[in-house]
Amino acid sequence: MLSGILTTSFFLGAAFAAQSSPSVVCVAGQCLEGYTNTTIGATLSASGAATSLLLLPGEYTSTTNPALLHELLTSSSASVTGSPGFDANASLPLNLALQPGVAVYPQANYSGQASFAQLPSTPSNTTSKISAGSLAISSNVWIAVSGSSNDRVILWDNVPDASQLPLGAAGLSQVLDIQSLACSPPCAGAGICSASGTCTCPPGFNGTSCETCAPGFFGPTCQACPADCASCDDGIAGSGRCLTPIIKNAPSTCNCLNGVCAADGTCTCNAGWAAATNGTACAKCDTGFFLNSDGNCEVCGLGCTECANGSGDCISCKSGVTQIVNGRTVCIAPQAITSTGNVCLDGTFSNGTSCQSCSPLCQTCTGPTSNECIVCGAGKYSLNGNCVGTDSNGVCQGTALVADNDKHECDACPSKCTSCKYSSFSVASTIDQAQCTGCLPGFVLFKGQCVASCPSGTFLDPKDNLTCTACDSSCGSCAGSSTFCLTCANNQVAASGKCVSSCPSNTFTSSGQCVTCHPDCATCSGSSFNQCSSCSADRPVLTNGRCLPTCSKTQFFDKASSTCQSCDSSCSSCTGAGPSNCLACSSSSQVLRGGTCVSASCSGNASVIPGLGLCLSDLVVLSPSSTKSGTPLPTITGINTPIQPTSSSNNTTIVKRSLQWWEILLMALGCAFIFVVFLMCWRRRMRKRRAAATATFAAVKKLNHSRGWRYRLVRFGEKLFGHRKGQRWMMPSQHGDIKMDQLHVAEEARFDRDLEKVRVAEDTRHERDMARLRESSLRHDREMEKLIGSYEYTRAGSSRAPSPLPSLRDYDGDRHSHKASSKSSDRGRITNDLAQESLYSQVTGQPRKAPEPRQPVRNPADLLPSRFSNTTTYSSWLTPDPPAVPVHSAPTPAQEYARSVTHLVQPESPPQRGAYWLQPTNTGGSRNPFLR
Repeated sequence: MLSGILTTSFFLGAAFAAQSSPSVVCVAGQCLEGYTNTTIGATLSASGAATSLLLLPGEYTSTTNPALLHELLTSSSASVTGSPGFDANASLPLNLALQPGVAVYPQANYSGQASFAQLPSTPSNTTSKISAGSLAISSNVWIAVSGSSNDRVILWDNVPDASQLPLGAAGLSQVLDIQSLACSPPCAGAGICSASGTCTCPPGFNGTSCETCAPGFFGPTCQACPADCASCDDGIAGSGRCLTPIIKNAPSTCNCLNGVCAADGTCTCNAGWAAATNGTACAKCDTGFFLNSDGNCEVCGLGCTECANGSGDCISCKSGVTQIVNGRTVCIAPQAITSTGNVCLDGTFSNGTSCQSCSPLCQTCTGPTSNECIVCGAGKYSLNGNCVGTDSNGVCQGTALVADNDKHECDACPSKCTSCKYSSFSVASTIDQAQCTGCLPGFVLFKGQCVASCPSGTFLDPKDNLTCTACDSSCGSCAGSSTFCLTCANNQVAASGKCVSSCPSNTFTSSGQCVTCHPDCATCSGSSFNQCSSCSADRPVLTNGRCLPTCSKTQFFDKASSTCQSCDSSCSSCTGAGPSNCLACSSSSQVLRGGTCVSASCSGNASVIPGLGLCLSDLVVLSPSSTKSGTPLPTITGINTPIQPTSSSNNTTIVKRSLQWWEILLMALGCAFIFVVFLMCWRRRMRKRRAAATATFAAVKKLNHSRGWRYRLVRFGEKLFGHRKGQRWMMPSQHGDIKMDQLHVAEEARFDRDLEKVRVAEDTRHERDMARLRESSLRHDREMEKLIGSYEYTRAGSSRAPSPLPSLRDYDGDRHSHKASSKSSDRGRITNDLAQESLYSQVTGQPRKAPEPRQPVRNPADLLPSRFSNTTTYSSWLTPDPPAVPVHSAPTPAQEYARSVTHLVQPESPPQRGAYWLQPTNTGGSRNPFLR
């Protein structure tokens, strides 16, 4: 097992130092001893070993040949030192591979001190210059380089000798890009594909492929919106124009509605406004003002201290003023009259006995001072009981109020205005002619009014960020200045603020504007990165609307057709068509020579190293280049010796060692666990089968019980603790027993009904058969009578003498009487008829000479009894059948005569019937149980 120290360091020393002493270079399965300048891979060493080994990239295990390599790999004191870009692991199997990136070697055959460029983690548009004799590229990575012809060349495979590349790729001078192939779909131009398969985006970019700008960023490089903008025209095709500026000290920041927030969080209300009862500052009209239909606070009429919202009707008046109703409720000062009854004129007031002049500031008054004016004089306006003047703009002195010529009072500006004035003030000016000169934060000034945003056709003047200014006549809308058009009139389109007839290259038309294409595209039909129509030189491949930096590995980009074309079959990657533009060879037995793949002429038993593209013998020479004659190399055992197999039939080496106690314990526990799992699975399967059978039986017998919580609890306990076979606990169910009894009673009743039906049908069939049998017997009797009548010889006209035999008429009556008596029992009659002798014996009195014919009459006793006949009743089972009584019929006269004659003449008696039969011999008994 490989253990030891894994360090990563640079190979120091020049090429001549590497040639000064021999070394051993190894790949999996082969080692060569000699002199080499190669530094790719890692150095494997172990204490007590004859030499250290240079391991080329590949995978090494404990069974890797030859013996020398195997010995160091499995040594407990092995240590590995990797060259730049190689990070070997510390245990077998040892997978020696280049980290994601590219290693550049100054000399051919991966010789000299290498410099490693790691796969970048952040996008960068910078290029790095190189002086490469050979290149090692990690798997799943490609690099874009430029050669002597300044053409962009994509390299996918290791380059053992840069001088052997095709003419267009020779003289590698700089690395343009390094990308990973792990990302699908490929990253956009701003993203970098990491080794883990995700696109890494630079600041400001967003999306799975880094194809868009994050919110608050705009333009092809996704730069941030202006600092004083809350939102701008963002996006990768956005202009960055500020849409919503940042509002400082907005009323909402200090719970204020119609006022200005100070730095300390307090709110200063506009004139005529005060705090509402709900705590919101500047949300209701102040005392002496009312809320009109426009949402503005308007001053109440003269002499009125409180008035109604909407209508302005006076609710209460000042002292000395009379409230009257004249179309609407107003307050009117009473006429001044002296004690003598004289009426005081305007400009005077009554002191009781006479009329005195008012203050010069008053038109009418109630006293001599200026604060006792009822109506102010010309050019003066009432304010909190005083008469004040105005400036040329109609603004009351020392206030933000403006003069109201109708009410002779100082009135408030509109609600969102912080200040207002008259453009040309005179005594004829009305309050609705007052125009705002300042607005609350968040509002802009348009035509003397404070509005939330500038209307179409205007733009916010950047000089004060307050006033909405009209755009130029050529613009439909503009921004920043009156001539920077966003949309145009006269069917023109806006491009970079100017109105043109058609959009320039790298833009497309959208809503009257020329919008910039995605940075990946040269021309496009939309703003997305998959809507490209043509591509730029750094991403020339157009595929499914996307511009990609390269074709696939086995293809090259044809500039003439702007398409990807397949490489020659001998090339694994190429720069052009034909077999002479290969960058690497597809066959493992070929090497690259001048852009063409030729057969490798490896010395000795060496072969082409997989992935490196050259022979092992090309890396190792038998003598240093500084000497003319080869110096004998030191003898190192095991270089060419394979590992000795443990048996003749096995070519692999098995390193034997004793098992540790914990390994044995783990194996035993694993086997026990597998056995327990198998047993549980088998038991569960058996339970399922038994449960399925039980469920089937219950379904057939309709024994399914309702599965309540008790049933589920019992079944869960059985599953948890198990139960013996045949002793499964059943749920008591009285309802189920009653149901079963009812089911049995119904089944027996149905069976009895069916049995009775079958019995009745069987009796009916039996009576019908017996009737047919009687008819057959009567027909037989008639035929017998006809036959016997044919034997009468005493007929009239007969020429023969009478027979000496007695007549059969006498016997016929007896026979009929016998038959009549036998008809009482069908069974007895049938038995008697069968017991009668043949007709020949009855007539002649002689026994029949021929064998007895078989009677075509079936014995009813031998027939199988019917299921429900009288013979199968319960009583017939208990009472045995009576023994058969032999029937002895009286002999006929002919038989008597024959017997008498036979006594006189004793002929030689013939052999008795059955005398010639074979007699059975006892053979020891039969084993047939039915014969016992």
